[in-house]
Amino acid sequence: MVVPSLWSCKKDETRTVSTVVPAGTLTTSTTNVGLVQANAAATAFTLTFPAASVTGYAIPVTNTIQIDLKGRNFSAPTEVVLAGTTYAPKVSDFNAMLLALGAKIGMPSEIEVRLESKPSENAITYSNVVTLNATPYSAASWVYAPGAYQGWAPETADSLVSPNSDGIYSGVLVITPGNLEFKITPVKSWTLSYGDAGQGMISSSASANLNALTAGLHLVTVDMAEKTFKIEDVKPWSIIGSATPRGWDFDTDMKFINDGKGTWKVTADLVAGAMKFRQAHDWGTNYGGSGGNAELGGGDIAVSTAGNYTITLDIPNLKYTLVKN
Repeated sequence: MVVPSLWSCKKDETRTVSTVVPAGTLTTSTTNVGLVQANAAATAFTLTFPAASVTGYAIPVTNTIQIDLKGRNFSAPTEVVLAGTTYAPKVSDFNAMLLALGAKIGMPSEIEVRLESKPSENAITYSNVVTLNATPYSAASWVYAPGAYQGWAPETADSLVSPNSDGIYSGVLVITPGNLEFKITPVKSWTLSYGDAGQGMISSSASANLNALTAGLHLVTVDMAEKTFKIEDVKPWSIIGSATPRGWDFDTDMKFINDGKGTWKVTADLVAGAMKFRQAHDWGTNYGGSGGNAELGGGDIAVSTAGNYTITLDIPNLKYTLVKN
């Protein structure tokens, strides 16, 4: 008697479904974006769009602005997830985005922007594409690291760079044996200098010098806002091969360029032959390739004509150049 009564209480399930209308047309306050460092804190432009509407069962919809250089078809865009229905980046932030995407300083660029609406992975929609025109500027600033490694001369000291002038500076110093100490100066003089205040801090009143502890290449990072610093070991890059000054038996070291681009460079006399790049004087990490494209473990790079060359290795973009001087 119990079982029939249970079945008699069962009702057909009523399902509530969602209907999602994607966000509407994306519009911009301007298509010609003026990027000037003096206006870094100002709003570059404002994007707006109507919000997606959901009827029935409420589900969250994620709206994301996608930004990429024109012609790339949003293959690897910069993405910004939005909480509202507008997006208004600062001039400094948008300038940094363009440089990170590969836009060139001082060169006009076309940038495509669209809105991605995603209520679920299988229901993604995109808005119209808005094209912006902008010319990025160099926002870099520098501090300096005079020390024993270069004769305590601020006017010729190596620099630490802040690519976006956000107060965080970094650079690689070549510290020689017995010359381990240095200081930080905002300009190339002893007018103001910062020493080691202990606990990873720097101070203009500290008499102690910063100390790399060991000779070699060291990445020095200083946060001038928080007054902190850190020193890390760096593995050197070099060239080696029959075309290089020391053949296949010994490396010719490259110098890290403190310009915020992550490149290594050396000027050397080459002969016709072959060469490769390698890290830490070891074949465990080596790059070859052709046509300027650096390939991990790739084939030898051919040098067809003897001469004095400036050789550059761009690690972040896996590119290299050999320019005859």
